[in-house]
Amino acid sequence: MTGHTGARTRRPARRVAGFLAALLPVAVAVGLYAFGRTHTPDYTSGLFGQHGVGVIDLKARLGSALMALALVQLLLGLWMYRRLPGAGAAPHRVHPAHRLIGLLAFLLSLPIAYQCITAYGVDFTSSRVAVHSITGCVLYGAFVAKVLVVHSRRLPGWALPAAGGTLVVAIALMWYTAALWFFTGSAPGF
Repeated sequence: MTGHTGARTRRPARRVAGFLAALLPVAVAVGLYAFGRTHTPDYTSGLFGQHGVGVIDLKARLGSALMALALVQLLLGLWMYRRLPGAGAAPHRVHPAHRLIGLLAFLLSLPIAYQCITAYGVDFTSSRVAVHSITGCVLYGAFVAKVLVVHSRRLPGWALPAAGGTLVVAIALMWYTAALWFFTGSAPGF
């Protein structure tokens, strides 16, 4: 009888853990949004000794490097899932390389995000800025979701590519609404 009771108490605990794991990425995104909306922006803050247009130029360059890492991640992910035409099976060293590049991408994004949220907050002054602000919040929720999905063994097979794809799309949208916009002189869309 004791074995049955233990099984019954573990199922609700697993459901609660699953619910909390699903809630965590949303909480991160909403938390960043709330901080960005309530924080008083400091438009004069710098980044790595740069100020003014120098900060924007540096963030655009770092953002472009982040976009390049995201594209490498996309290619490695496609290769690992055998969706890269003509590439065959990915060697075992591709998996740790994918994890390492993902970590580098996350670390590279942090100074950009910190400067953006402290200097500008979450703003809706134009559609481009609104998309950039919301996507920035979603990006870190997507990072959390990807880490949780990687460490879960109970999710369906499509969950990991979906989380990775969401990350690539969020990074691409961030790059489009900031770095590309800066490099082309406010040209693309919006």
